[in-house]
Amino acid sequence: MSDLLLRRASESRPGADGLDDFEVIGEDGTIVGHVFKSIAAPIRTPWAWTMAYGYQDGLTPTHGYALTGEAAMAAFKRSWRRE
Repeated sequence: MSDLLLRRASESRPGADGLDDFEVIGEDGTIVGHVFKSIAAPIRTPWAWTMAYGYQDGLTPTHGYALTGEAAMAAFKRSWRRE
């Protein structure tokens, strides 16, 4: 499997902090998830990650929180590669 890529989101979604809102792009160019700085995250874990609907089957966890954007992407990749 090739690496997943991050791309700044073209439109910010509710709950995301504008410039820190990224789409996770799969090997076929589709959006398979999101990594973003959340405005409603738990204390000391402001970054959230989630898999897009339709890509969650059989994977766990499908979302989570992290201290940094890099840590959130690493958690996404660990879960993604469990498929």
